[in-house]
Amino acid sequence: MKLKFIISGGGTGGHIYPAIAIANELKTRFPEADFLFVGAQDRMEMEKVPQAGYKIIGLWISGLQRSLSIQNLAFPLKLVSSLRKSQKILKDFKPNVAIGTGGYASAPLLRMAALRSIPCLIQEQNSHAGITNKWLSSKVQKICVAYEGMQRFFPSEKIKVTGNPVRQDILDISSKKEEGMTFFNLKKERKTLLVLGGSLGARRVNQLIEKSLPFFEKNNLQVIWQCGKYYEETYKNKGSETVQVHTFLNRMDLAYAAADFIISRAGALSVSELCLVGKPVIFIPSPNVAEDHQTKNAMAISEKDAALLIKENDLDSTFENEFSELISSEEKQKALSQNIKKLAKPNATKDIVEEIEKLLKLKN
Repeated sequence: MKLKFIISGGGTGGHIYPAIAIANELKTRFPEADFLFVGAQDRMEMEKVPQAGYKIIGLWISGLQRSLSIQNLAFPLKLVSSLRKSQKILKDFKPNVAIGTGGYASAPLLRMAALRSIPCLIQEQNSHAGITNKWLSSKVQKICVAYEGMQRFFPSEKIKVTGNPVRQDILDISSKKEEGMTFFNLKKERKTLLVLGGSLGARRVNQLIEKSLPFFEKNNLQVIWQCGKYYEETYKNKGSETVQVHTFLNRMDLAYAAADFIISRAGALSVSELCLVGKPVIFIPSPNVAEDHQTKNAMAISEKDAALLIKENDLDSTFENEFSELISSEEKQKALSQNIKKLAKPNATKDIVEEIEKLLKLKN
């Protein structure tokens, strides 16, 4: 029998990339299988999923705005439209399993799949569950999570702690240090700071780095600064012999390999990757995300003495002191590295697919 998998997740890379990683692993195990993605018709998954080689259908759906908004008036109409379209998609495609990775497009699809008695699995990337996955949790058979303690949000008997799917090229960065140094043309006599603000960029992080450039120079650091698409024009002239400004980093594996210290936002996938990378990290969570989930992600790591966490409001008063302490203490660096590596889950994608196989009843 030819297997069919339907996968939905989107709105942000944090939902899309896990969905693609799961599909890729399923394709490795079941080369003859058919795959269909379902997303929100005006969101980034409509571009990213075809780039990864998969077909996608878009729903007319968006999330509820948290403030009073004219957009909310259209929400009931969009939901009904998406539920009907999901029903038709499922009837035509006839999947063996439905998989959701979060984002509002997965809500109508998995709801209708559950009503049709199609086995359903959802994957939650964050330490604070999203609205869609919380709503779906009573309807699905299995919930794969990245953090302990998720029974606060989901039925405990459905939970499997797997971790988040991450890019496979970072699994062995320790052997790529030399290659990374050469690729970025770095000086061996200086330690390297890697700054990550996400693909679009992080305004407050960029402001901090610009202000701190003399401080980094004084401490004999060289900087790989990923400023993001929105801030390319603002910061591209800030480069120097010891400061590289990049809009994107196409070789993240080599950037991680070259780095001695990392400053990063605390999106779920970034946190999961940094656990595998195992370098000393300072998390600066974005406060402008749903349920303040980045702060909760970072706290789940920092509470285990596995990373430093500095909130945006505290940057001006504490950043230089905290960073100075870190770069001057090899003992602190070693402890953070060892502790964050303990939290890594390198087999997340395989473990999620094992659970999908169980739903297919291919395993006893």
